[in-house]
Amino acid sequence: MEQVDARGQACPLPVVRAKKALAAMDAGRLEVLVDNATAADNLESLARALKCTAHREDRDDGTFAVTFSKGAVAEGASQSALETEPAAVSDAGAASAVVIASEFMGSGDDELGAVLMKGFVFALTQLDQLPSTVLLYNSGVKLACEGSASLEDLTALQRAGVEVMSCGTCLAHFGLTERLAVGEVTNMYAIVEKQAAAATVIRP
Repeated sequence: MEQVDARGQACPLPVVRAKKALAAMDAGRLEVLVDNATAADNLESLARALKCTAHREDRDDGTFAVTFSKGAVAEGASQSALETEPAAVSDAGAASAVVIASEFMGSGDDELGAVLMKGFVFALTQLDQLPSTVLLYNSGVKLACEGSASLEDLTALQRAGVEVMSCGTCLAHFGLTERLAVGEVTNMYAIVEKQAAAATVIRP
């Protein structure tokens, strides 16, 4: 039985690692170890999405073990989520735009919001179908600048063919024009145009 030890790893890494491990397996069982109930819940949700069977064990030492059986994928279910081919940018006819208007995800606690936003941008890199464009404005432009915790993931998206576009007015407002490290400077008309042309607009 294969095993992935994702204890101590923040969302969405346990799910991402489990999905990749399953994709690399022809058949068999995969045990994924995590250290919190939320991560175990997410793994069970992954199993349902992939039409796999999964068994969860809550151990006395605080470890949660979720065992996937890849050979038990439901008959007739889509296998797209288990494909090993690298993600591709959406076709023009089904283009999606991701709009990030803040360096934080949600409101109430900025420290938590920063953690969530980092996870959100990383999760974008793991989609089976990448968005065509990532639009950054207001304090969201900080994610594309030097020192950003999301810089590596935005760079990976750009290398995969995703447009990364930051509002020039916003960069100037925060004094970050010279610190832009990935993507290109854009304007409000282009930001509106990209959203209007997108089949889907995704917002964190």
